[in-house]
Amino acid sequence: MSPLLAGLTWLLVFQSAGEALALATGAPVPGPVVGMALLLVALRLRDARDAAAEAPLGVAADGLARHLSLLFVPAGVGVMLHAARLADEGAALALALVASTILALAATGLTFQWLLRRAARDEREGSERA
Repeated sequence: MSPLLAGLTWLLVFQSAGEALALATGAPVPGPVVGMALLLVALRLRDARDAAAEAPLGVAADGLARHLSLLFVPAGVGVMLHAARLADEGAALALALVASTILALAATGLTFQWLLRRAARDEREGSERA
């Protein structure tokens, strides 16, 4: 089996597992997001010496990233299909987009500052022990 096909298979397996888990639990999280979280856990739990296991996933990710623009075609078609609705609700959508972007940037900045303070504290504690 080619590495690309093996990687895509693993991605689809984890997406399906995420869909099943999201449906079974009634979680308000999309199945593919749950599947990617499961994949992250599986990759973190795997043996660090087993780097060959991630090779197919890397090939599949590189292939998908190379053709990422094609994944936006359905969204563009949806925008064109609902152009009238966008015209009616465009101001509210624009406000929500700007507000969510500002909140995401603020959350990212605050998280980064917290991590820097934590790393500095851990470094101080490590030097005090030595």
